[in-house]
This record gives sequence, structure tokens and C-alpha cells, in this order.
Amino acid sequence: MLIYKVLRAAEWATLRERGETAGAPVDVQDGFVHFSTAAQLPETLRRHFAGQDGLQLLACDAALLGPVLKWEPSRGGDMFPHLYRPLRMGDITWHRPLPLGPNGHDPGSLE
Repeated sequence: MLIYKVLRAAEWATLRERGETAGAPVDVQDGFVHFSTAAQLPETLRRHFAGQDGLQLLACDAALLGPVLKWEPSRGGDMFPHLYRPLRMGDITWHRPLPLGPNGHDPGSLE
């Protein structure tokens, strides 16, 4: 199963330069890297990234992340994937730019 992480341009640059990242400020604050499933991603985009430019969508295979990936209740009691270590370039299955409309909708597909 693929899970998804959205990074802003500076966060993506850090990951590429260092090979790993603790994620966005909210990830650092919470002590884990927040991911979304495909079903959760549209609401995540709408709530946290609407109208932002320079975003990058990263897909990771949840099974390959092992026991450091925990599924925990969050928004509305839904189970969200949380990574309890830095996100590494080697974790990424694929990535692509993520242009968003003003309502946070991604016009692309999750391929």
C-alpha cells in the first residue's frame, strides 16, 4: 500500500541535500512524520496546503517502512500512518510536483 507525504519546496530541498528529513515543522513538533493514505490525501491537501506553490508529492510503500510506521487515530478517529524516524530518500517509491488549485484539490492522479 502506498502512503503519501507532501513537502514544501524548502523541505523537499532539505531531503534531497541531506538524504533525510524530520519533515515539516508540525512533524518535528509532534515527533513523527505525518503521512496520508490515498483516501485521506484530498482532505489533508485542502486543510494544510490549499493555495501553496512549489509542493512535492512523495509516495512510499508502507510495508517497506517496517515497525517504525505506526497507524494511529487522528482526524475524526481515522487511522493515519506516522513514521517514527526521519524520512529518507531511499523510502520514496516515486515523487512528482503537486500543483494545487485554490481549494487544495490536486488535479493530477495518484499513479
